[in-house]
Amino acid sequence: MAPVEVRPLPGLLGAELWGLDLRHPDPGLEAVQRAFLDHHVLVFRDQRWSPEEQLAFARRLGEPEVHPNVEGSADHPELIRVRKPAGEAASFGVGWHADNTFFPRPSMATLLYGKVVPPRGGDTLFADMEAAYRALPPTLQERLRGLHGVHSARRAYDPAVTGEAKYRGGAALRYHWSEAIRSEVRHPVVRTHPQTGRPCLFVNPMFTLRIHELDEGEGHALLQQLFAHASQPRFTVRVHWEPGTVVLWDNRCVWHQALDDCREFERLMFRVTLAGDVPF
Repeated sequence: MAPVEVRPLPGLLGAELWGLDLRHPDPGLEAVQRAFLDHHVLVFRDQRWSPEEQLAFARRLGEPEVHPNVEGSADHPELIRVRKPAGEAASFGVGWHADNTFFPRPSMATLLYGKVVPPRGGDTLFADMEAAYRALPPTLQERLRGLHGVHSARRAYDPAVTGEAKYRGGAALRYHWSEAIRSEVRHPVVRTHPQTGRPCLFVNPMFTLRIHELDEGEGHALLQQLFAHASQPRFTVRVHWEPGTVVLWDNRCVWHQALDDCREFERLMFRVTLAGDVPF
């Protein structure tokens, strides 16, 4: 087998990996793991696999999770079928976020497979939180150390926000109620990557409600400053989907958002998240 070819994407993060069939990853798995830590976002083209094969690859990297609020597939509860019917707006993953930071142990990584993708539009943006942290003034970096963000799912999964149809089974993507929607957890505003030791911002607009140590006004102002800083184009990369594209990203140091610019087309993805550890 030829060596896996790693082609960095334009910008600070991301790479396409060629020469690997993810159904049989053993010969290139070490290269995938190395590139994952180096580039944070990995893109694999021309992949075709079944739900069982996607889960098998995910298990080579970590432990697939069952989401407490979003219903997984009947046969594979760890696998979420993310479908946007033609004629509807996107409603899942729209807006900057990192997956599941409202978990006590936020997801380590996300593996997303594009089975049906629009002929145009529907790209995904990614932002590098390590680079965003490095670009902050040293005085602000020092201020952030020791602060904790309060994370919750209520903005994303409260029926009053998402609409009740998803809880009644009347939508392409179905939710079920869990008290996890209302719970809150605290994580460091600056997280240390457990494998590389590099610091990164660990707040995001979708799930971080406030700063625990600051009053409401001061905490809100600081979060808005960080959100505006971290979402600058200089920290981002744009991934275009084709049928058979698989994207794997490091949820510990990357934000992402799906672009809602393909309303007239169907979009069908299959998502698996991998269990992480307690941020420190």
